[in-house]
Amino acid sequence: MRLIFFGPPGAGKGTQAKRLEEVRGLKQLSTGDMLRAEIAASSDIGLDAKSYMDKGELVPDAVLVAMIEHCITEPDCAHGFILDGFPRTIPQAKALDAMLEKHGTPLDAIIEFQVDEEELFARVRRRAEDSLKNTGSVRSDDNEDVLKNRLKVYNDLTAPLLPYYRDKGLVKAINGMNPVGQVAADVDNALSGL
Repeated sequence: MRLIFFGPPGAGKGTQAKRLEEVRGLKQLSTGDMLRAEIAASSDIGLDAKSYMDKGELVPDAVLVAMIEHCITEPDCAHGFILDGFPRTIPQAKALDAMLEKHGTPLDAIIEFQVDEEELFARVRRRAEDSLKNTGSVRSDDNEDVLKNRLKVYNDLTAPLLPYYRDKGLVKAINGMNPVGQVAADVDNALSGL
């Protein structure tokens, strides 16, 4: 099963991806994590990506797609994968589609986690308060200014991809505001029959 998770930060994508890794054997693929691993391994892809990053430039789409292509051929992706953080643009989506088609492994579904942005701010406030109370510190991304910026990036760059995938009949919307267990059941429901 080959999936993409879409949704703003704090929508629960990571929680559900981890669950699907455990119950279905899918591999969560985060482009940031993959880039760091390729660079740490000094692979050809990693060295290529690092050359752009060292100059403060974005890693070209072709390099990102090559990295994903390398990852999906590894044994830990034998049962499928969940992309999180890629694609972010229509050209990336088209490049990903072409690469997957070359392998005869098209995407099965796009899971869109729909959330209320005001509730996301409330979640961040609660998580920061709980963290401060329990550990005496707060994660650097657990503040409203960071969330506001991340939501803007998501709405400006990533959300416009949804019509592209809706036109292909791949998008399955999930109410990300439900309790975690209900979201898990809704994800499983959306994936039944795939």
